[in-house]
Amino acid sequence: MPRTRMDELFALAEEHDGLLTSKEARAAGIQDSVLVRLVQRGRLERMTRGVYRIAHYPADRLAQYREAVLWAKASQGPEDIALSHETALLLYGISDANPSRVNLTVPASARLRRKCPDWVAIHRANLSPEDIGQHEGLPVTTVRRSIMDVLSATHRTDVARQSISDALREGLLNNAEASSLRRSITRKPSEDARCRNQLNASKIH
Repeated sequence: MPRTRMDELFALAEEHDGLLTSKEARAAGIQDSVLVRLVQRGRLERMTRGVYRIAHYPADRLAQYREAVLWAKASQGPEDIALSHETALLLYGISDANPSRVNLTVPASARLRRKCPDWVAIHRANLSPEDIGQHEGLPVTTVRRSIMDVLSATHRTDVARQSISDALREGLLNNAEASSLRRSITRKPSEDARCRNQLNASKIH
């Protein structure tokens, strides 16, 4: 029995728990007009621009994170992107933080061609391959990078220290890594204060 367009889309979507992008569909020879018709017929759901879900496909707890990653890639965005900051800590299970938006880091020079959804917070930084890992099939900044990013963005040393303790308990960090991070946290406030003093001095002059 010949494969239908829905069969082809279903095969694409299986990798992302029911989600697919129009870019992936075009690469498979399925035009945007076909996707539009399938949305009208209730076979597909349009999630954000360029991202679709197979209708009635059971969503899992990571669906929103997968959608954020696919949105960035559907925007002709870069491949070296990762879920980061508080979102990464939440995925690792080493923080009680429940961010209101999904945090996503993209390269500093990335040009995203689609409007960012309100529920996604974009951070710009050039991540090295060593900064990005995989967690349940999702690109996520490493535990160390995630903790330092949260510290830089919020200056919450209490959150950083708690995340280190939780990561150590869960086996995501060893003792040496945890000690190194704690030393970095101790140095960070003084470094921030020095930068602020230098900035204030330059304004005076």
